[in-house]
Amino acid sequence: MRWSGQELGVEQVDTLPGLARLNNLVRSVQTPDFAGVTFHEVLAKSALNKVPGQSAMPFGWTINPYRGCSHACVYCFARPTHTYLDLDAGDDFDRQIIVKVNVADVLRTELAKPAWRHEPVALGTNTDPYQRAEGRYSLMPGIIDALTTSGTPFSILTKGTLLRRDLPQLADAATRVPVDLAMSIAVYDHDLQQSVEPGTPSTKARLATVAAVRDAGLDCAIFLMPILPYLTDTRAHLDEALRQAKAAGATSVLYTALHLRGGVKPWFMQWLEREHPELVPKYRSMYYGTNAYAPKAYRRWLGERIRPLIRAHGLERGREDPVTGGVRSAAPPTRLPTRLPDALGLPPDPSALF
Repeated sequence: MRWSGQELGVEQVDTLPGLARLNNLVRSVQTPDFAGVTFHEVLAKSALNKVPGQSAMPFGWTINPYRGCSHACVYCFARPTHTYLDLDAGDDFDRQIIVKVNVADVLRTELAKPAWRHEPVALGTNTDPYQRAEGRYSLMPGIIDALTTSGTPFSILTKGTLLRRDLPQLADAATRVPVDLAMSIAVYDHDLQQSVEPGTPSTKARLATVAAVRDAGLDCAIFLMPILPYLTDTRAHLDEALRQAKAAGATSVLYTALHLRGGVKPWFMQWLEREHPELVPKYRSMYYGTNAYAPKAYRRWLGERIRPLIRAHGLERGREDPVTGGVRSAAPPTRLPTRLPDALGLPPDPSALF
C-alpha cells in the first residue's frame, strides 16, 4: 500500500476490511527488513487499559504498544484479539501488526491527570513490547520515561532480546520507581523451540539477556510458560530448564501448563497435527470441547513434579501467581474505583485498544 493518500478520518478503501473502518490509521508499511509483515500505524486514543475488577491479575492496568506479534508463538493466548479488526487469529496475528505510533505521548497525558493514582502498570501481558517491530519504532523508551517520570511502578514481560537496549534506562528507572522484569522462556529444546515459537530469539539468546539484566543490577524472573504436555513436561526437560535459568542468574521461576482458549486452540492443533500427530488424541482428550485449561489432575501432577525442582535450584519466589502473562510488581497491588476510567477519560473496556 502506498504511504500517500492515507488520510485520517476517512475510510481506507484499499486496506484490510477491519482496518478500513478505523479513522485513526495513518499508513500501512511494508519493508524488505520485515519480509511478509505489514505494519499498520495508528494514532491511539488511549494508552492505559484497565484490567477488569474481577480479574486475578496482580496489576490494575496494562499498556500494549503493539497489537499482533511477529514472534508467532502457536500457543499465544492473545491471538483472538486480532479478530476485533476482522483479521484472523492465525497468520494475520503474526504478520499484520498494529503499531500505536503516538502511544508514549498519549500515555504522558493520561498519567498527568489528577485522577491517576500511580497503580502498577504491566507491559507484555498481551503482545510482546519487544517484538521485532520495536527495533523499527522504538516506542518503549518513551513509555518507560513516561512511567518513571510520573512515579508509576511498572513491570515488563518479554521474549525479546531487544530489552538489552533499554537496560541503562531501566536501571535508572529502578532507582526511582519499582520495576519488575521477566523473560518468558518456555522451551529448552532448540528444534522444538524454533518450531513452536518460530519468530522468537533462541532460548540461548534469551538466557543471555537474563544474564545482561542481572549484570545491570536488576532482578529478572523467568516465566516457564506454557509447559506443553508430553513435550516439555518431562523431569529431564524441566530440570535442565531450571539449571539453565539458575546459571543465567534468574532470581525466580514461575510456571503454568498450556492454556488453549477459543481462537487459539484451532491454530495450535493445526501445528500439533503437522509436527506431532501422535499427540493429537491426547490433547483432544485434555482440551476437549470448549475447555481451555489442562485437567486439574494434570496440573496437580505437574506441580508435584516441578515444585521440588524449583526449590532444589533455589528459584522460588514466595507466593507464586502462575497466571500466563502476569508479572507481580514490587509495589503493592491496589484496585481503583470502577468509575476511575471515566475520570481519566479512558474506555472502561480493556479491549478498546484504540
